[in-house]
Amino acid sequence: MPPPPQQPQQPQQPQQPQPYGQQPPHQGPYGQPYPAGPQPQPQPQQYGQLPYPPQQYGQPYPAGWQSAPPPKSRVGLVLGIVGGVVALLVVGTVGLWVVGTRGTSGFPEAEYRLALPETVLDGEYKLAQDLSDTAGQQVEDEAEGAWDARDVTAAVAQYTPSADGAEGALIVSGMYGRFKNTDAARDNMLKGAAEAGTITVVVPPEDYTPDGSGLTISCQVVTQEQAGSEITYPMCAWADGNTGASVAELSTASVGQDPSEVDVEAFAERTLQVRSEIRQRIS
Repeated sequence: MPPPPQQPQQPQQPQQPQPYGQQPPHQGPYGQPYPAGPQPQPQPQQYGQLPYPPQQYGQPYPAGWQSAPPPKSRVGLVLGIVGGVVALLVVGTVGLWVVGTRGTSGFPEAEYRLALPETVLDGEYKLAQDLSDTAGQQVEDEAEGAWDARDVTAAVAQYTPSADGAEGALIVSGMYGRFKNTDAARDNMLKGAAEAGTITVVVPPEDYTPDGSGLTISCQVVTQEQAGSEITYPMCAWADGNTGASVAELSTASVGQDPSEVDVEAFAERTLQVRSEIRQRIS
């Protein structure tokens, strides 16, 4: 009996290409797929591979992934509060000599005045705005007829750093003329600024006598809030028979600064230097 005819072998089908990003089914022995059931687990992410497919320009990232919010600008925070600091110091200066003893005697001769040079602190700061005729006018109006002041002229200015790229401000608010009860006046300057309602005194006033100068300078540390962030900076004041002023300094380091890190004694020395540069003998 002749053998049965052999069945023709079926031609192998070419493997179909898989859509982009998909892998073909895992093959078992002899080309057969694994049976239904637990499938091989994907290998862990290799270093350097992105956890999401490359994005085309304009396409959003996958759901659940969001870019981090842009950080707050320290420069913007400082600049946003400078105008308020000027106003606060002016308020303090207004209260310089308004409390005292009534009388016309005991006023010293006018020997010194306050000038506003183009630079202060050995050129570290340059004059940005002379506010003596604007904000300073309030000082002069309030001092008119004050018990402890005569012949008052305001000197108010904002200085900015001279170095390229440096940000910050040095604010000077004062006046000159003939004054008495200077100890009370110095205290009133800091107290007046603190009572403005927008700042908090975090280091109370303390007196310093820097460099053996014999001049008492009172200083405190305050904080103000700007755009949800706290700005911490020192404020010092002096008063003598002819001049009196308060000085404050802000920089990007002031944003979020721990009050205990403020070197108040060093700033008292800087205030003394500012005084030596803007206080001039009347010729």
